[in-house]
Amino acid sequence: MTETRWLDDVEMRAWLGYVFTRDLIAAAVGRDSLREANLTYVEYTVLARLADAPDHRRSFAELAGVLEWSQSRLSHQITRMEKRGLVARESIPDDARRTAAVLTPKGEHVLDSAAPAHVDSVRRNMIDVLDRRQLDALADIYDTLLAHHRRPATRDERNS
Repeated sequence: MTETRWLDDVEMRAWLGYVFTRDLIAAAVGRDSLREANLTYVEYTVLARLADAPDHRRSFAELAGVLEWSQSRLSHQITRMEKRGLVARESIPDDARRTAAVLTPKGEHVLDSAAPAHVDSVRRNMIDVLDRRQLDALADIYDTLLAHHRRPATRDERNS
C-alpha cells in the first residue's frame, strides 16, 4: 500500500481556492441570471449550447457530451425546460430511437434577453476582477486541467 501524499499549504490553498471560488462565482452568476431573466444558471447553459448548434438542435448524446453531463441528468433538465416552453424534444429522422433537444422560439427569445445581463455578471464576478496576466494564466491552467480530464483513461486508471 502506498503512503498518502497529503496536500502541502500551497496545494491546499490552490484546491480550496478552486472549490470555493467556483461555487461562489457560479452562485453569484446564477442569482443574477434568476433575478434578471428568471433563468437558472443551468438553464442558461443548456440554452446557450443549443443556440450555438446548427439549427439550434443537438442530439441528447451530443448535448450531454458538450455539457459534460450524464444523459439521465440532461433528460431531467430538458423535461423541466420543456414545461417552461424553452426547449422541445424531437425524434431524429434517421434513427427514431434517438432524441434531439431543440431551442424553441421562446427559448431563443429568453436567451437573447438574458445574455447581456449574464455577460455583465460573469465580468463583474470573475473576468474584471483579474488583470490580463492573471486571466491568461488562469485560462492556461484550465486548458491543462480540461485536457487532462478529457483524455481517454489508461488501463491502469480504468482498473483502479
